[in-house]
Amino acid sequence: MDWQALRHNMVAEQLAGRGITDSRVLDAMRHVPRHIFVPEEHQHLAYEDTPLPIGDHQTISQPFMVALMSQLLALDGHERVLEIGTGCGYQTAILGYLAKFVYSIERIPSLAGMAYEHLKALNITNVHITIADGSYGLPDKCPYEGIMVTAVAPQVPRPLVSQLSRAGGRLVIPIGRGDKQELVLIQRQGDQYTQNKITPVRFVPLIGKFGFQPPED
Repeated sequence: MDWQALRHNMVAEQLAGRGITDSRVLDAMRHVPRHIFVPEEHQHLAYEDTPLPIGDHQTISQPFMVALMSQLLALDGHERVLEIGTGCGYQTAILGYLAKFVYSIERIPSLAGMAYEHLKALNITNVHITIADGSYGLPDKCPYEGIMVTAVAPQVPRPLVSQLSRAGGRLVIPIGRGDKQELVLIQRQGDQYTQNKITPVRFVPLIGKFGFQPPED
C-alpha cells in the first residue's frame, strides 16, 4: 500500500477539509506514519477517520480527534507537555513533533512497552514514558505549558489543573460518562482559569484516583 499517499490524503480530506488549520499540526500528521502504531490486522484501516483497537480494551483515536486535541494545545515547539494515556504512542509521537519535550503516563505496562518500541523505531527522542496513575499527573516535572488527557474523566482532576503553567497553560480533556462526554479546554492565567466546551466525544475511561475506579473482576 502507498502509505504516504494515504497519509497525505487523510490530512487533506479528513483534517484540513474539516477545519484543522494549524500548519504545524497538519505537518505532524503528514510526517508521523499512523499505520505503524496500528495492529497488523487493522493496518488497512490506518488512514480512515476511525478509532481502532490496540489491545487491553484500549484504542488509537481517530485522526481528526488527534489533530483537534493537538491544535487546541496551540504548541509552537518550545513547550513542556504532559500526556495522560500513552496507549500505542501515536498521539505521543505527534506531540513529540510539536513540542520541545513530552512526558507521557500510561497505566498499562504492555502498552507502555509497545509505545516505547514504536517511538524508538521512529527515532523520537524527546519523549519520556512513565508507568503510573495518570490522574495524579507528574508533579515533579511541572509546570507544563500543555496537558492532554486521552481518556474521559468524570470531572477535571485537580492535580492536573495545578500542574499547568501560570502563563497560559492549556489542558485538553474529555469530561463525562458513557455516551455523554464533552471535550473541554481549560486555560490558566495566574490563579484564574477559563473552561470551554469544544465538542461531544467518546473516549475510554481514565482509570485512577482522580478518574474512574477500575472495574471489579
